[in-house]
Amino acid sequence: MSERKVRVRFAPSPTGALHIGGVRTALYNYLFARRHGGKFILRIEDTDSQRFVPGAEEYILESFHWLNITFDEGVSFGGDHGPYRQSERREIYKEYIQILLNNGKAYIAFDTPEELEAKRNETANFQYDASTRMQMRNSLTLSEEETDALMAGGEQYVVRFRIEPDEDVHVNDLVRGDVVVNSSVLDDKVLFKSADGLPTYHLANIVDDHLMEISHVIRGEEWLPSAPLHVLLYRAFGWEDTMPAFAHLPLLLKPEGNGKLSKRDGDRLGFPVFPLQWKDPKTGELSSGYRESGYLPEAVLNFLALLGWNPGNDQEIMSMDEMTGRFDLARCSKSGAKFDYTKGIWFNHQYIQAKSDDEIAGMFLPVLEEHGVTAPLEKIATVVGLTKARVDFVKELWDASGFFFIAPAGYDEKTVKKRWKEDSAKCLLELADVLNGISGFNPQEQEKAVMDWIAAKEYHTGNVMNVFRLALVGEGKGPHIFDISRVLGKDETLARIRRAVEALR
Repeated sequence: MSERKVRVRFAPSPTGALHIGGVRTALYNYLFARRHGGKFILRIEDTDSQRFVPGAEEYILESFHWLNITFDEGVSFGGDHGPYRQSERREIYKEYIQILLNNGKAYIAFDTPEELEAKRNETANFQYDASTRMQMRNSLTLSEEETDALMAGGEQYVVRFRIEPDEDVHVNDLVRGDVVVNSSVLDDKVLFKSADGLPTYHLANIVDDHLMEISHVIRGEEWLPSAPLHVLLYRAFGWEDTMPAFAHLPLLLKPEGNGKLSKRDGDRLGFPVFPLQWKDPKTGELSSGYRESGYLPEAVLNFLALLGWNPGNDQEIMSMDEMTGRFDLARCSKSGAKFDYTKGIWFNHQYIQAKSDDEIAGMFLPVLEEHGVTAPLEKIATVVGLTKARVDFVKELWDASGFFFIAPAGYDEKTVKKRWKEDSAKCLLELADVLNGISGFNPQEQEKAVMDWIAAKEYHTGNVMNVFRLALVGEGKGPHIFDISRVLGKDETLARIRRAVEALR
């Protein structure tokens, strides 16, 4: 590590829902900043006016609030390097565009879309670069008077970066090592468009990273092709000494591993690819989110952290502090990481088990209310303690434990056919008498009294216990039977036994 103060940023575009891959990028930036005592900045890159989607910025902010990922500076957080929304920085970009034009590092091009399309049809693999720029309509081929006249006449134009050919550009990547690209494969990228008065991503990104004193650019692999251009832009401005270190993270791949993870994969296999539920404002299409699907934010972050990063040991369950203490970009993979969504479910299960019964009970309350159930929190916590090991999501607790709160309205046919015997009604009524005679009704007292009775009567233990469970639950599931009867209490237990006898004999 150099002595330069660590400052990293997450810079999403408000063009729709935040993809889970973007969440992982933000998480790695957050861990890196915290690991090195640095600052984490949120910048909104909204210069693409054609793709702007109302509500997307608010969605991004709410996502990070749910995930408990906090920023030190940025949109809605303030700071000394603002504004942090690119659409509010137009005049700043114009100043730096002019610097490039004055220094001959950029030029003005007037080529219309139709002219560019004609050139592409005329020349195979056409690229606007050093080999073709002198054939085009731009300030390099037009006189200064012609250029000024076109601009004064309101002709639309773009500003292109002037890339010199046949130069090896080195990108020192903290994940991938030395990446070398020859400048001849790069085209003269558009940096500014007069049509909307806004810069493109490439210029705004570089200017903002420089002015916001970003020390490390940690982003997805899809941005790696842009890195050589960004290196050249830093050089064109004379900012080599403040150029950030680059780190391009591995792609998140489809669960099968063949290609980049997309929303279609989530739709196809039934898992979310967005942190929160998203409703497309144009189509009205609703996409599932991790929050609404019942995932805990800690589980999502733990799951994502290990998709492309190895902490250096076999530990899988890690708190944010533990992840921060171990995070190292050198331990990030170069190859893509398969998005094993079933592992995400496993993480959620582990985090549910680790939480206290009282905390899970509080999360279960809204589910109970949906089913018209009110119960003391103490009872709910007891039920959670008996059943949470069987669930991956809090909402699944209802299927696992609803019988604790509402008596079965019917009895599972398959279980009845398998478990209900000719003498079942007689045995259950005798069992009711045994249970009625127990004073304390704790599980130990119940079990001793019932087992003594079974032994004395020489009944088959399994037959008795199976119909006892059927009477209390309505089917053959649930925790230890005497834990169920203890929570239900003597009166409710006896009432359910008698109801089952009436319904089934």
